[in-house]
Amino acid sequence: MNRPARPLPDRRARPPMGWNSWDCYGTTVTEQEVLANAEFLGRRMLPFGWDTVVVDIQWYEPTARAHGYNPDAPLVLDAYGRQLPAPGRFPSAAGGAGFGPLADRVHALGLRFGVHIMRGIPRRAVAARLPVLGTEFTADEVADTSSVCPWNSDNYGLDHGSPGAQAYYDSQVAQFAAWGVDFVKADDMLFPYHEREIAAYTRAIERCGRPIELSLSPGTDVSLARLDHLRENATMWRVCDDLWDRWADVEAQFARMARWAPWQGAGGWADADMLPLGHIGIRAERGEDRMSALTRDEQISLLTLWLISRSPLMMGGDLPTSPPETIDLLTHDEALAVLWHGTGGREVLREGDLVLWTARDTDGGTRYAAVFSTSGAARRFHVPLGSIGARRQDRVRELWTRRDTPHDGHRLAVDLPAHGAALYRLGEERRQE
Repeated sequence: MNRPARPLPDRRARPPMGWNSWDCYGTTVTEQEVLANAEFLGRRMLPFGWDTVVVDIQWYEPTARAHGYNPDAPLVLDAYGRQLPAPGRFPSAAGGAGFGPLADRVHALGLRFGVHIMRGIPRRAVAARLPVLGTEFTADEVADTSSVCPWNSDNYGLDHGSPGAQAYYDSQVAQFAAWGVDFVKADDMLFPYHEREIAAYTRAIERCGRPIELSLSPGTDVSLARLDHLRENATMWRVCDDLWDRWADVEAQFARMARWAPWQGAGGWADADMLPLGHIGIRAERGEDRMSALTRDEQISLLTLWLISRSPLMMGGDLPTSPPETIDLLTHDEALAVLWHGTGGREVLREGDLVLWTARDTDGGTRYAAVFSTSGAARRFHVPLGSIGARRQDRVRELWTRRDTPHDGHRLAVDLPAHGAALYRLGEERRQE
């Protein structure tokens, strides 16, 4: 197996990378399926920075199904209204063990373990007036029953005018910490923007005694005006609704990431969403069992944009049953170096069907450029070297093909397929021709 030529930066200096169960299994993923993906990740992808396994929504729903949510779902809760893994789907959780045994197995592979959670408190806990651990409050006294998620009926929001609301989040996150959770994806936080809920969740993480990264979603219309608050409270935050294997979804990310890319860094990461690549839709919310409907060229464009804009990378396809060529893209060390070592990524030109991005390397000399075509047909573009930060004497290497690209010292001829992209490294002296 190839390994990166340069050591990867410290985790905080690069965007999170991992696997998430949503695009392939929706609400229905099982322990066996999580472990199969974790084992693949640890065996094939960990050296390339892919180090986190996330169990997405409704792991506490024993009757979960594809293509939507069950109303008034029979969630598995403990005596304090906290979600527990459905034992029929996660056998190792039986007897009150929760996700502890599964997290242990994931950690033994050298990986981190993450879970999805909905904002607020379960409606079933409110109806049953379950106590909030460590307080005299009950769930109905801390819930804000007017605050509901528009697409999932499991929870109410919390009334943060009550001290019991913070206590509920404290108890939930303390349980996650006891299980060994390293990453929490908190949903229904950004649309609309729930400022007090976000701050309360961060406070609970700070109190739990374990370092846990917080991811927020879905950022359908999240504004840069929230940047300081997001950085104070989260590791990453979505800047869109769910992204699927449609070119229109990918193309819409160009404008979004152009706004957010200049602010990417160790203080937090704008997230362009999961990668709907490889084998998806097995039991998902959208579509049927399939290989990604994006063409290979569209997949390269998607990855190129995510890399040069330094978005987190969360693979959404089932790894063991995805094509080898998909895994090759995800472990392409020269292309991934743009994510690991790039800085200052920004859009520099958008004209007709042509989009150009540039970035620098932290080594102080190397530069990167991405050339995208949004045309539905093959096109040749003549790109002036100056527009991508290149000099006459620069060697230009296209990273996906691992080939040097000749140029005349003034411009680069770039042949791109429909919806295609090229990713270049610039900086070394040209070889004599």
